[in-house]
Amino acid sequence: MLRQILLKNHQESVQGTMADSRERIRGPPRDGREFFTSPRQVLRRLMLLSEGRQYREAAGVVGRLGPSVLRSVIAELPIDLLLEHLPHSAYLLESFFTRLLTLNPSPKPEVPIEEVVWQLVRLFSHPQESGMRQRCSKLIQAISQFEPNLRHTLRDRRKSFDNAVRGLGVHGLTTDPAGHLISLHVALKTELQRHIDIYKMAIHKLEELNTSITNQDPAHSSHQRLLAINYGDIQQRLIANKTLLTMVDKPALKQLAFLVDNLSQRVENDKEVLKCVGQIKRLDGQACIEKRPAAGLLMNFAQGCETVLQLMGPESVPTSNGSGSSSCSDGYHSDDSANEETSEMVNQYRILYMENRADALEALDGLSQLKHVQDLKAKILFSIIVLSFRLCHGLRERKVMEVRRTLNCPLDSSNEIALALDRSVRAHLHETANTFPVGEIERSVFSQVLSTLHEYPSLESCPALTHFVSSSVRLAWRMINQKSPYFLDNDFNLGFLRPEKHDRHPQADRRSDLIKSFLWPALMQNNHCVFKAVVAT
Repeated sequence: MLRQILLKNHQESVQGTMADSRERIRGPPRDGREFFTSPRQVLRRLMLLSEGRQYREAAGVVGRLGPSVLRSVIAELPIDLLLEHLPHSAYLLESFFTRLLTLNPSPKPEVPIEEVVWQLVRLFSHPQESGMRQRCSKLIQAISQFEPNLRHTLRDRRKSFDNAVRGLGVHGLTTDPAGHLISLHVALKTELQRHIDIYKMAIHKLEELNTSITNQDPAHSSHQRLLAINYGDIQQRLIANKTLLTMVDKPALKQLAFLVDNLSQRVENDKEVLKCVGQIKRLDGQACIEKRPAAGLLMNFAQGCETVLQLMGPESVPTSNGSGSSSCSDGYHSDDSANEETSEMVNQYRILYMENRADALEALDGLSQLKHVQDLKAKILFSIIVLSFRLCHGLRERKVMEVRRTLNCPLDSSNEIALALDRSVRAHLHETANTFPVGEIERSVFSQVLSTLHEYPSLESCPALTHFVSSSVRLAWRMINQKSPYFLDNDFNLGFLRPEKHDRHPQADRRSDLIKSFLWPALMQNNHCVFKAVVAT
């Protein structure tokens, strides 16, 4: 009996396989119609076509499915198998998401859409085969329409990757109280030893003064006793307290808090890097991923996120007529995107100060001619950033006027035609800010520095200084060509420190609020300070 049952099942299996093979070879009927009423039958057909990489034919099958069959097929579809064959299977996946968009919004079918997106990110993070962008662009656009919130998820992930890469760059040298660049661990060891020595001296002084609380009669500190002390007692108390204050309240001891903050930031940065690499490891699935350089890995996946975001096309925003429909962006950023861009710009300005400036200072320290002029090196870099903004602003205004003259437009600033033309030129400069040639400004800034400091010819052969000039000019050009332009606060009066627009340098004298010098200018936007000036007091 068992032998007969097994033989019968084998025959049915062979017949089914032959029927499927004939169906696959025949393809759809000549009249172009192909009807399926059973989800199982549809899945079998789709899998057979996919095995033969006939994804266009499979997409045609999906396009002819009814809503109920489509929902059932989606629920059983082995998405992971299709993801393994991307970008070739993009046609089939695209047809599914396009059809899902035509269904009633409720209930929304459960689709592992994030798995699809991260597989696309993984593909675009590696060297791309020819034509992959074209194959996947329609799929990505359909996904963005099906799940618009994925844009924000991708932006957040790309931003976390970028921040993690930047965090890797803050593990360099730090400064000691004398302004020399040293390892953070060496600086901490030196600072802690300084604290130990000073605190030991303070304890010894306390023992000499016999002011230990354990040896003091509580009655001597009563309110009545304190009101009864005479001039000589107050004088002796002042001398003792002033001696102790002088010992423990030294500016050099202020460095420890800065070093601890630096150490804390480095710990958080490394935690973020490991978190991001762990996310990529789960996405990529490669066993050797942990042995690859972390920065390159993070930058590749950040680029993958950026490519997918670009292929999603313009972001749709709700219309204001309350109809619930949406319209495409007119090329300007949404509020979220604008805020993200603003935050990114300010962060780039911070990096220019924290990292690029530190690298340039380190290089200038290596020049024998500038070895003993600490203040001059800081003033050189301060002048470069100020000059960069000033000359970039001048170049922008010259370009606007050149277009006016070329088109013979009235130079009267109140003329409506001139104003419209100005807006168009400024919009163009904004769109091309990242690629606009600013070599003229870079050379001008560098030549002004060299001509002013002609007695220091070694500056001309300092690559780090040239790089700092280039970074300052390019960032300044991008910033002044924003829709809400950034500008530097030119109030460099050496008055008193103002907390709303000045930050005291960690090594500055904290007992004084009188500004000694400006180390970095404040950044302004819409008359608001978005990055405070760094000053020495």
